[in-house]
Amino acid sequence: MQINSLTRVHPNKKRMTVARGGKRGKTSGRGGKGQSARAGNKRRPEWRDIIKKLPKLRGRGKNSNKTVVTNVQKPAIVNLGALQGAFKAGASITPAILVESGVVSIWSGKIPRIKILGDGELTIALKISGCDVSETAKAQIMKAGGTIEPVRPEVEEKVFVQAPKPAAKAAEPKAPKAKAPKAASEKKPAPKK
Repeated sequence: MQINSLTRVHPNKKRMTVARGGKRGKTSGRGGKGQSARAGNKRRPEWRDIIKKLPKLRGRGKNSNKTVVTNVQKPAIVNLGALQGAFKAGASITPAILVESGVVSIWSGKIPRIKILGDGELTIALKISGCDVSETAKAQIMKAGGTIEPVRPEVEEKVFVQAPKPAAKAAEPKAPKAKAPKAASEKKPAPKK
């Protein structure tokens, strides 16, 4: 390797030309003559007047810092008429079984929450569990001899009772301390003259 064959990684910085042929010459990017060419050109933007006339968004109050949940997934709706045609008497129905039978489709790779509505007629007894059921659908299912298990079975709440604190012992009256007799050797200091 020769010294004259070495090349620089960064080339020389180009000198800024200040004539009419340069990029930042003459008016230096300020355009033509007039108010915009003068120093201290800071005009108040007209858009500010328009923005200030727009009403503020009110109404969220104390929850203004909380995120607005917009992607809450609604339950998949299944009517009683669809269950009548897809299942036999005595069949058990869960969200997974409804997906397997093709009554409900998977949403974004997950089994959706399911709500059964009372549209249609039901004449067979079905065992429904893990699904939300409307009041009209519930009445028809019970009338046909079916059973419904709640989505979240009620769990007995454990009541923690604190043990009573031991009663404080009554303070016994203290006997006055008897003063020990002074020894004969202890004499009072003589008063100063």
